[in-house]
Amino acid sequence: MKRLSKPVLISTLGVVLVMILASIDPLDWSDYLLHQAGTLIFLVMMLGAYRYWYISSRAYVLATLFLLIHIIGARYLYSYVPYDNWTQQLFNIKLSTLFGWQRNMYDRLVHFSYGLLLFGAMFESLKHLLKIQSPKQLIVLTLMLNMSTSMLYELFEWGIATTLSPEAAEAYNGQQGDIWDAHKDMALALIGGIIAAIWYYSRLHYRSNQQLS
Repeated sequence: MKRLSKPVLISTLGVVLVMILASIDPLDWSDYLLHQAGTLIFLVMMLGAYRYWYISSRAYVLATLFLLIHIIGARYLYSYVPYDNWTQQLFNIKLSTLFGWQRNMYDRLVHFSYGLLLFGAMFESLKHLLKIQSPKQLIVLTLMLNMSTSMLYELFEWGIATTLSPEAAEAYNGQQGDIWDAHKDMALALIGGIIAAIWYYSRLHYRSNQQLS
C-alpha cells in the first residue's frame, strides 16, 4: 500500500477545498447534492486506485483535475456557468460572442475532460487488474472502458431524470433544449479519449524504441 505523495495530497486537498467553496449558496441544493454525491464516491474510488491498484501520481492528479472541472459545473448546474462574465472581466471578451455559441458550453468541456483526463487512471487500473502486458491491447480496452462508462453515465442521468419533474429533469440534465445533447456529450468524451490514447501510444512507442536503441 503506497503512502500519499505530495502531488496526490495537494490535489486531494484542492478538490475538498473547491467542493467546500462551491457549496456556498449553489443555484439549487437538490441538484447540486445529486452531482456532488457522485464526486465524493469518485474521489474515494481514485484514492483506492492510487493506494491499492498502483496508479501513478500523474494519473491521479489528472483525475482530480477532472473533478475540479465537474465541481464548478455542478455549482452552476452546468447550464449557468458564467464563463462569459469571467472572460469579460479578465480579457474583455466573451467566449460565446467569439465563437458564436448559442448555448452554455461548459457541459461539453466536462465530457471532453472525462475522456481526456481519466484515460490515464483507467489505463493503469486495467493494467494492474487484468495483468495485460500488450500496450496496444491495453489502450484499446481503456478506450472501450472510457466510451462505455460515458454511455452508462448518460443512461444513469436519464434514469434519474425519469424520477424528477420535467423542470427538475431539464435542470439536472442540462440539455438546454438540445435533443442530441447526450449524443454530443458521448462524442466529445470519445474525442478526448482518442486524444489521450494517441498520446499514451506515442509515449509507450517512444519508450520501447529507447530501450531497443
